[in-house]
Amino acid sequence: MSDMRLIVAGAGGRMGRTLIRAINETPGAVLAGALEAPGSELLGQDSGVLAGLPANGIELSADLWALSKNADGILDFTVPAATIANVAIAAQRGIVHVIGTTGLSGSDNAVIKSVTSQAIVVQSGNMSLGVNLLAALVKQVAKSLDEDFDIEVIEMHHKLKVDAPSGTAYLLGQAAADGRGIPLEDRSVRARDGYTGERNRGDIGFATLRGGTVTGDHTVLFAGPYERIELTHKAEDRMIFARGALKAALWARGKSPGFYTMSDVLGIGT
Repeated sequence: MSDMRLIVAGAGGRMGRTLIRAINETPGAVLAGALEAPGSELLGQDSGVLAGLPANGIELSADLWALSKNADGILDFTVPAATIANVAIAAQRGIVHVIGTTGLSGSDNAVIKSVTSQAIVVQSGNMSLGVNLLAALVKQVAKSLDEDFDIEVIEMHHKLKVDAPSGTAYLLGQAAADGRGIPLEDRSVRARDGYTGERNRGDIGFATLRGGTVTGDHTVLFAGPYERIELTHKAEDRMIFARGALKAALWARGKSPGFYTMSDVLGIGT
């Protein structure tokens, strides 16, 4: 089979540049296009040079329709509005759409799932192998322990991150809720301030920390009577997310249209 031709969305950003470097290092994948937001001062610049590589002749463009004409997939770690715009074009082209964008709303996710009758979508709040294995463990622990054990999801990221809690925190919170058989949206506590009263039995709490250059730290804490269980993942480099996204794209190539997650890619149940 020929190399998979991939477009990187948000190619001028930190994650976009990491994805370009990852494609350059991955057998079976080739960069087919570099997408950036309309009006960006980076449009027209060489994507290889921006990523710290030799010039590759692929300039940053804002025209996904043109870029996708000869592409097999798109790797999308951007912002919600951009991802939703990209979803429609990826669906029309029938190409693989790997979505690592966080901060998506319920209506955004509904739009994404609405196109999966014609598009192949792989979406996850975190593309790393370790985090998805952690989610599987969280679900199992939550299923095994009753509500005498309170669940808290604690995350920290660099000071430039704009959404909170992180997509990974939601992923882990959802795994805990699935293990308990409860709806996360009804039982999550996203903030505490002032006189809050006692903690409600069975709630899943979230705590968000921001500062420095932290790539991503996540801990799920099960606090029971006189004992605690802590499951932790610490990311040291964005390359783990890029490699996971590439694994997802290569896995999804040739699959039937539908909605997939990293659990499908890795063959693990969460």
